Amino acid sequence: MDALLPIWFTKRDTARSVRQRIGAVAKWAVAQGHRPDNPAGNALSAALPNNAGPRRHQRALPHAEVGAALARVRDLDAFAGTVLALEFLVLTTARSGEVRNACWEEFDLEGAVWTFPAERMNAKREHRVPLLPRALAVLDEARRLPPGAGTVFPTPTGRTQLHPYMARLLHELDTDAVPHGFRSSFRDWAAECTDAPREVCELALDHVNPDRVEAAYRLSDLFERRRVLMNDWAAYVA
Repeated sequence: MDALLPIWFTKRDTARSVRQRIGAVAKWAVAQGHRPDNPAGNALSAALPNNAGPRRHQRALPHAEVGAALARVRDLDAFAGTVLALEFLVLTTARSGEVRNACWEEFDLEGAVWTFPAERMNAKREHRVPLLPRALAVLDEARRLPPGAGTVFPTPTGRTQLHPYMARLLHELDTDAVPHGFRSSFRDWAAECTDAPREVCELALDHVNPDRVEAAYRLSDLFERRRVLMNDWAAYVA
């Protein structure tokens, strides 16, 4: 309590990290028989005041502005790997880390399918993404990039792109959005401009069904219906 309270409200992220590290040391001490309990555990949760701040959503563009933003990104004098990665992120509604760490082995170009292995997914389950013609064209352009360490969109030196790279492109354009925000742009477009059922839209974003009973009975990933939806999205941003 003495260590955490001075920073509990003013430096929330740091305080959370400090608590986790104290807890890691204490758990080791419990396992070694040096103390009977973890002082940073559940009892501390009850004693510390609530320090939750206002929830901030990822900055996103209105869906009607996404196509123009992509066109401006393509016109930038920037490394092609980063430009292609950002366009691919928008077309597939994937997360930044999924695109930056994508490997060629994950793609079935003939079947036009990108399959994420379970270990790379937030939900720890395999996820398939339909690849439409423009996304396949982006991958074809990516093959001409300097060879990297197995990733599709490497840096000029062949390394895996870091998180800020795509964000910098948007910053250069003075665009009030972050890469993850394009998922919100897609979701708003799907709700406002299509008749796609909610479950199709949510699966396109790889969101887990919060209803465990419904999820247990719905085994299909609605892949072909998602292919139709993603085709409409690609046409819209084009």
